[in-house]
Amino acid sequence: MSISIFCGLIILVVLVILLLLGVPVAVALAVSSICAILPILNTGAAVLTGAQRIFSGISIFSLLAIPFFILAGNIMNKGGIAIRLINFAKLFTGRIPGSLAHTNAVANMLFGAISGSGTAAASAMGAIIGPIEEEEGYDRDFSAAANIATAPTGLLIPPSNVMITFSLVSGGTSVAALFMAGYIPGILWGLACMIVIYFLAKKKGYQSTKRFTAKEKIRVCLQAIPCLLMIVIVIGGIIGGIFTATEGSVVSVVYSLVLSLFFYKSLKLSELPKLFLESAQMTGIIIFLIGVSSIMSWVMAFTGIPGAVSDAMLGVSSNRYVILFIINILLLLVGTFMDMTPACLIFTPIFLPVCQALGMNTIHFGIMMIFNLCIGTITPPVGTTLFVGVKVGQTKIENVIKTLLLYFAAIFVVLLLVSYIPALSLWLPGLLGYV
Repeated sequence: MSISIFCGLIILVVLVILLLLGVPVAVALAVSSICAILPILNTGAAVLTGAQRIFSGISIFSLLAIPFFILAGNIMNKGGIAIRLINFAKLFTGRIPGSLAHTNAVANMLFGAISGSGTAAASAMGAIIGPIEEEEGYDRDFSAAANIATAPTGLLIPPSNVMITFSLVSGGTSVAALFMAGYIPGILWGLACMIVIYFLAKKKGYQSTKRFTAKEKIRVCLQAIPCLLMIVIVIGGIIGGIFTATEGSVVSVVYSLVLSLFFYKSLKLSELPKLFLESAQMTGIIIFLIGVSSIMSWVMAFTGIPGAVSDAMLGVSSNRYVILFIINILLLLVGTFMDMTPACLIFTPIFLPVCQALGMNTIHFGIMMIFNLCIGTITPPVGTTLFVGVKVGQTKIENVIKTLLLYFAAIFVVLLLVSYIPALSLWLPGLLGYV
């Protein structure tokens, strides 16, 4: 048995055992990595190198974007932006069957494009639009399923923290290129869910009769424009080269603060310390994960694990489509029991060399991987967005899972399109000269 396979088995076995024992993911990553390198290095050298890798892994300027985007998302979640986006989304859904559920889907895409959080979108939109849907006779399970299925679109439509994480672990892939690459897949996800909503709503007879007057449309648009301008300012600034993604994250915090405190006046200064604390706690978890994942990346590179995995997979088949299908299935399975950030940190160094050997663009692979892991956020047993959506929708997982299966089928079709049609991910970055 080669040293690569032996070390890889050590990582896998120790990691699985620790996770089953309930050890925090970050600690499990560090311990399994150190255990894997012990057959090659002595304990002192392994621990010292591991500590150095943690600090070098987090001593990257672009990582500053993560805490600022998290803070901006938390501010917007509490700052009255959600209701303005819901009202704006209603203008597009009109009187089609299930219009309120369609409104939820569009609002999730818009809110996700601003906050970059699927969980925040599910929480904010579900809490506001859920009671309205119930008043109009919508079934709770139907409403919750529509909200849950469309919430992860915000993780694909920029800004997205997991894209920043992928940029770092993949060796410096352009964040701006990844941001642009996420638009079409994210919108396709939302549209696929809206098709399911249409047929389910038509079957159940959910028909809206409300019409907006011209005056109401103008008022709703005027209220939503400041929210939507954030997308233009932040993403436009990054793409236009006015500022970097890290600087753009700071701009998003300042803009969301001004909007919530002084324009909408729906956030109080006394609420800011709590928001800062919540953002700091979330940042600490993510940054520590990135730090310890640097140990695993070093161990895998040192022992040649990615090369061994690449050779093994290419030995199974040299067919690009077969390999991509296998990777998709593996990532879907990983996403069901592991959060996005650790999954991205662990499996990018393993699968990226395989895809590069097949001639796949790194940006395309990044979007395919993130798409897969997004699905994991709405599947049991550890789907955070699923749990939040069920709680906000005041229902149970077993009640919504049957309906969610229809959404999973539609989303999986889009996943295959994104995997096998590179243009869906690369057309916009190519248009802007990133590819």
